[in-house]
Amino acid sequence: MSAVVSDANARIPVSVLTGFLGSGKTTVLNHLVRSPDMARVLVIINEFGAVGLDHELIARSNEDLVVEMMGGCLCCTIRGDLSQTLRDAPWRFARDGQCWFDRVMIETTGLADPAPILHTLMTDPRLEPLYRLDAVITTVDAAAGMATLDAQPEAVKQAAVADRLLLTKTDLADEAAQQMIRDRLATLNPFAPIIAVTNGAVESALLFDVGLWDPASKSEDVLRWLAEEASHADHHHHHHHDVNRHNAGIRATCLTFDMPLEPIAFDRWLGLLTMFKGADLLRVKGIVNLVGYDAPVVVHGVQHVFHPPVELDRWPSADRRTRMVFITRNIDPEELRGTLALMTMGLQNVELQGLIESVSPEIPA
Repeated sequence: MSAVVSDANARIPVSVLTGFLGSGKTTVLNHLVRSPDMARVLVIINEFGAVGLDHELIARSNEDLVVEMMGGCLCCTIRGDLSQTLRDAPWRFARDGQCWFDRVMIETTGLADPAPILHTLMTDPRLEPLYRLDAVITTVDAAAGMATLDAQPEAVKQAAVADRLLLTKTDLADEAAQQMIRDRLATLNPFAPIIAVTNGAVESALLFDVGLWDPASKSEDVLRWLAEEASHADHHHHHHHDVNRHNAGIRATCLTFDMPLEPIAFDRWLGLLTMFKGADLLRVKGIVNLVGYDAPVVVHGVQHVFHPPVELDRWPSADRRTRMVFITRNIDPEELRGTLALMTMGLQNVELQGLIESVSPEIPA
């Protein structure tokens, strides 16, 4: 049994809403589902245990909304269930034989590690024709966030991989406390805008179609991302302290290449990085200038897995440099930059202290 997807050429965008326990995810979602923009959104809520409350509260907010509740944890015990739910959704929730929804929002549990969820969305070959990852949206409690980040490694990872950071409960924190958590988040993830939220109220336009993958607006999205990156680069040019350093070992590193890269060498480089340090590559995204391509290629990876590259229709600006952002754990930026020898010097007998001790000479150059 199958339902007809309204536009066979457009994959359905998926937004992942995450954040630690008590940070306000459900309150944000409850506000969003009241928006006309959510009229064609399928909501999947992940709650621990067989009995959940969040899905009932959300469902009451919009009688037309379809909410699927999943017990367990998406990042471990029920990853297969998520994949099955998404595969079945177009026909299972069909209306008049048609797939009625044009967006999916997944709310994770507060203890979820987002990386395995992103892996599922990016790697399941049965999902790839139907869906595309749009953005990771993370809620952070303005009042309790500092203590949570100090004590909970899951909260650090949730913030580090986000495309949008929602600073919730701002009415419960004074200006000084809010500035402290903003500074902490900017250190943790300097490329994600921080959006203040009171009582869960946030405009959906700030959260949707914000990634690099929307066919209708990808050029504008790339420009916005590059502008954010340029602002970050300017900040570091005038400040000598390392704002990417913090006690959880999470760093944001930007690599820029002036000349076009050889596709085979670039692919080998990413392959070796993921082979030796994949577990600590929390998020990778970039716009890449490859030899033989008229337009840039967008790459997007999480740990050991990279989504198939997407070639844009055109360059979004006159800047033709390759720019890649790495959110890593316990990888020194110099170690990361040192791997560039894999592209510039070949792969035989390369020694990279600390990251890769040796590369097998059997691998062809």
